[in-house]
Amino acid sequence: MSNRVIIFDTTLRDGEQALAASLTVKEKLQIALSLERLGVDVMEVGFPVSSPGDFESVQTIARSIKNSRVCALARALEKDIDAAAQSLSVADQFRIHTFISTSTIHVESKLKRSFDQVLDMAVGAVKYARRFTDDVEFSCEDAGRTP
Repeated sequence: MSNRVIIFDTTLRDGEQALAASLTVKEKLQIALSLERLGVDVMEVGFPVSSPGDFESVQTIARSIKNSRVCALARALEKDIDAAAQSLSVADQFRIHTFISTSTIHVESKLKRSFDQVLDMAVGAVKYARRFTDDVEFSCEDAGRTP
């Protein structure tokens, strides 16, 4: 068993949500380059389908980072995964992180689906993302309230 710890940083995606003002593409790139110099293994840098600006920043960072793996977030929808794959395609190495809500309240009110349908969507999303990369991460949104 390896003792290696993999550092996964979400400053440029999740961290930016907490800021009062958005970062520019140049500021995001500077942070990404700093994270790479620090030795971060994987950096989740954005949610490309959310806006043209986020797509551009993910693509700019993906083009510039050489040693760390660049990751983008995508809902379990083909259009989201397509945007992530397209923005990351210029990277030396990349990961697609796809997710779906799994709590009862989200499944019933937000997704309006059955748990079996949500499971099928999750499996389908991972399989679809694997068309673009071998490195696919999956997460359950609101997992703490999932039965």
